[in-house]
Amino acid sequence: MVKGILGKKLGMIQVFNQHRCLVPVTVIEAGPCAVVQVKEKNPDKYEAVQIGFDEVPERKLNKPELGHLKKSGNRRWRHLKEFKADGEAKLGGLVTVDIFSKGDPVSVQGISKGKGFQGVMKRHNYSGGPASHGSMFHRAPGSIGQSSFPSRVFKNKDLPGHMGNRRITVRGLKVFDVRSEENILLVSGSVPGPIGGMVIIRKAG
Repeated sequence: MVKGILGKKLGMIQVFNQHRCLVPVTVIEAGPCAVVQVKEKNPDKYEAVQIGFDEVPERKLNKPELGHLKKSGNRRWRHLKEFKADGEAKLGGLVTVDIFSKGDPVSVQGISKGKGFQGVMKRHNYSGGPASHGSMFHRAPGSIGQSSFPSRVFKNKDLPGHMGNRRITVRGLKVFDVRSEENILLVSGSVPGPIGGMVIIRKAG
């Protein structure tokens, strides 16, 4: 059907593996997601499956969104996302965590935590200046440009600015366990985003 699913990050726990070693895992409430639209080469020019996640009341959506979702049934979804088609998909069908198996390699995408405006020490790991009294140079970036040539600052220079709140994809993760009856996916390691943030889990390869 599809090669991925939408979910909500619930937090991190520690579990024992088969070798009785503690492994940090992220708990994700994955699905169930409904197939909202099936795109085909004619007339859409490409093949994809659009799925929806996180059911909401009708009053929280506008008329164009309601009209789009009405084609697949009477359920209303907060998040929509397209995935590459993997075989046939039925409009209105459900996508659950059963598409994953224990040990499957996955990549997880999410929006990282926003940290606001930060200086170079926190944002780019600058070492800073002496912390002693009277140095007058503690957490500043220091010299950033050149003299007479080229008399400018090069682009992409590491400087203070907005940190976090960016789309991050973590690859090389593995499915530690699948709990179908609870729609829970345990993924080894950490994934981006705060607790309650939406994440996209894709099959690797």
